[in-house]
Amino acid sequence: MMKKINWKLGILAAAAFTLTLNSCKKDDDVIDTPDHDHDEEVITTLTLTFTDAAGVEPSVSATFRDPDGDGGLDPDIHDTIRLADSTTYNVAVTLLNESETPAEDMTPEIEEEADEHLFCYTVSGANVGITRTDSDGIYEIGLESDWVTGAPSNGSVQVVLKHQPDSKNGSCDPGETDIEVTFVTEIQ
Repeated sequence: MMKKINWKLGILAAAAFTLTLNSCKKDDDVIDTPDHDHDEEVITTLTLTFTDAAGVEPSVSATFRDPDGDGGLDPDIHDTIRLADSTTYNVAVTLLNESETPAEDMTPEIEEEADEHLFCYTVSGANVGITRTDSDGIYEIGLESDWVTGAPSNGSVQVVLKHQPDSKNGSCDPGETDIEVTFVTEIQ
């Protein structure tokens, strides 16, 4: 009789242990995997707002908007950046997800996850120098930057937002791209 009870208790204990393991498993384990925990942001609109640091030139903005996201239809807004020569601009980036109604401002999320994001600016041909001016406490972010223009010129500026969870090192190499836009740039 004692062996039957021990055997039954062993089966019950094993079943209880299995149930305990399964009940402790979080429903969102799939979301917590590295591929899902840090999904790329959905960004349909990127706006750069330029404010003359000296307060002489008028503020300007340049917007890229692709409401259906990557692929599909072409962007419905893709502005040219037009800046005055020999001027320093304070630049702020605004990001929107307009695939949702109402549109979601993604900028606060990027600020909140600053240790996982980096804006990379690549200038080609245009006479402008860009310095990121905000930081996550260790590395720059690039939601805010200074653009210093030189002599009149034409070219382009590529703006890339890198998503770098667990890999941000201050460079543009690691991570996935959340958005990448190349603006025609005219220094006048």
